[in-house]
Amino acid sequence: MFAFEKVELPVLGLRGLEADLSEEEKAIQENVHRFARDVMRPIGKKLDGMSPEEVIAEGSPLHDYMAQILASGILDLGALDSMSNLEKSRIFPIIFEELGWGDSGLAIATLASAIPAFTAHTTGDPEIIERFGSLPGCWLATQPDKGSEVVDMDATNAHAGGKQSKGNIGARKEGNEYVINGQSSAWVSYGPLAQTAMAYLPCDYGDGVFKEGTQELNWVGILIPLDQAGVSRGKPLDKVGQRPLPQGEIFFDNVRVPEKFAIVTGDKVVGQMMATLTFANMEMAATFTGVARAAFEHALEYVHERKQGGTTIINHQSVQTRIFALWQKVEAARALSHRVFSYNYSAHGPHILASVTSKTFVTDTAFQVASDALQLFGGNGLTKEYPMEKLMRDARAAMIEDGENTILGLKGVTWLSRWYQEKAGISV
Repeated sequence: MFAFEKVELPVLGLRGLEADLSEEEKAIQENVHRFARDVMRPIGKKLDGMSPEEVIAEGSPLHDYMAQILASGILDLGALDSMSNLEKSRIFPIIFEELGWGDSGLAIATLASAIPAFTAHTTGDPEIIERFGSLPGCWLATQPDKGSEVVDMDATNAHAGGKQSKGNIGARKEGNEYVINGQSSAWVSYGPLAQTAMAYLPCDYGDGVFKEGTQELNWVGILIPLDQAGVSRGKPLDKVGQRPLPQGEIFFDNVRVPEKFAIVTGDKVVGQMMATLTFANMEMAATFTGVARAAFEHALEYVHERKQGGTTIINHQSVQTRIFALWQKVEAARALSHRVFSYNYSAHGPHILASVTSKTFVTDTAFQVASDALQLFGGNGLTKEYPMEKLMRDARAAMIEDGENTILGLKGVTWLSRWYQEKAGISV
């Protein structure tokens, strides 16, 4: 039991009901929070009002942001990789939430552009690290005719008797090279500016694109330099949310890549792709906890300023009830996000089931919180004078990116069912 002599005000941190943080964790949080407040928010607001072409143009504030985030050391790949799993499980969600609180589009641009470099460092190969380890890149997986099937690489959700689409881009093994042809979808994050790509592509190793007698495709995971002949780009995508994040098509016309740059081949590709998605979904949950928190904080401030009915609107019980509901949702989102970080960095993890659980719940919740917070602003919430309409647009995009939430849920329940069948000793 607890004993109170007096009920004091709650002690709340930047992330609400925060248990004790170490001095190092506090310092990291304060540093990232300042960066998010002073750099990300003003630049994100500027970029949101610009055309996609202006966002990627020389002299754009986006380039200033990318230089500043690099100089800040906030996402120093070497330092982050050297942490223990326990440190990662605690510090990563702190960093990602603050970045999402600052601007989700810029946060995703930062993380997506680092995927090829991070992959290169994990190989331990000096040549690959030298070629890819310090350049901004992109994660290339989506294709116009392949969409959500990318999440279902093992074809467990393919229609009975049907096969997955081969998509619009593929690789063919020729001697000691891979030849790449086709186009990506327009949803490749940081694609318009990327200098390299970490690509997961259907691949013909000499016996066809489909594995013999199955619905499954053969795949290759390969690092691609984007500065060579045969690579071109489409127009940057004009979209509803996360406008500071440039996305666009990349075209390949007989682009030859040394086989050394193939990071994973054959049956191991699906596992590697799911590993990448497992981290990305986990990161999305923390990032959009930050978006939900931002929406809640703006609403909490507004209801203490706005007057209706002869008083500030926080004094109306209906408003009090709605504000508390927002608070609950943000805390629930954060709790699940942290639980998944803890699981994935424990001896039991990582697993895609954990990550899709948090990604789908948190991004759905972030949109709900942003929408309900906007409602408290009334007509003001619909204007660009206030931040609410941008937060709602940004949150809406998250329910589709890095795996559409319904498809992710189908993959999640597949793993739940498999776990149950093994536990119960049955098959369905």
